[in-house]
Amino acid sequence: MSDENNTSAPTFITLDEAAAMTEGTRITFIPGVQALYAEALKNICFVKDIPVIRALHPLMGVDAETGEDRQARLYELTSQTGLPTMFYNDERPRNVWSEQLALAERIGGPNSPALIPENVEHRVEMFGLCAVVLGEDGLVWNTRILNDGPLGRKYGYSDEASAAAPAKIAAAIALIDSRLQQQAENGSRYLVGDTLTAADVYWATMSMIILATPPEIMPVTRQNQAMLKFFAANSKIPEIAAVLSKRIVDHQHYILTTYCETPAVLGGDPL
Repeated sequence: MSDENNTSAPTFITLDEAAAMTEGTRITFIPGVQALYAEALKNICFVKDIPVIRALHPLMGVDAETGEDRQARLYELTSQTGLPTMFYNDERPRNVWSEQLALAERIGGPNSPALIPENVEHRVEMFGLCAVVLGEDGLVWNTRILNDGPLGRKYGYSDEASAAAPAKIAAAIALIDSRLQQQAENGSRYLVGDTLTAADVYWATMSMIILATPPEIMPVTRQNQAMLKFFAANSKIPEIAAVLSKRIVDHQHYILTTYCETPAVLGGDPL
């Protein structure tokens, strides 16, 4: 990805500036934070050689000085508040991972790898694996309801849902692990077929939520240190620890260090 902001101190434009532009790919981020859907989209764009302009994503909650919802302007522009929002040229904003992926595949560099397989059966496998990780009631969804809080409530936290979440997370990890084992037996390092697909990039990025990812992949910042501790703690939940394998760790390391932006460039305040 030829990204002018791909430095140790990336620059961020405002949300209004991003929305007003009519050329280029703009993605919203929170400086210093590896918000995983945004991080995954950044990695997708990195693989696809798409230059990215980073925009500031407004935080949840009410502004202490004005008393206004900090995400009201984002909702006005996009009819939602999820992170990340992807703007491209003067087209409508994209907020759903599958639409963001389709756009990235369309606008990617001419020599970049295809992340959506041409083979229809492989395409079904790829989107199915992504849905288990990224979709509603999937792996990331269930990690968000492990604990009560504003984000957990946004995703339907309840005592019952939280209690059921570890088993659902473990089932998703076990599926990926089994898939990696089957693929290895067929001589492939990838989740689908014999080449990199979006499933590899999304899973390798999202698996940070259940692993203690080393700083050479995910640097520590003042803004993300608590999140990194939470992710590492998830790996010790008994149901999750029981299904984490060396294959999972090795696949994450291989995909991120071979194809993606590592160490990740976050901005914020490095520690």
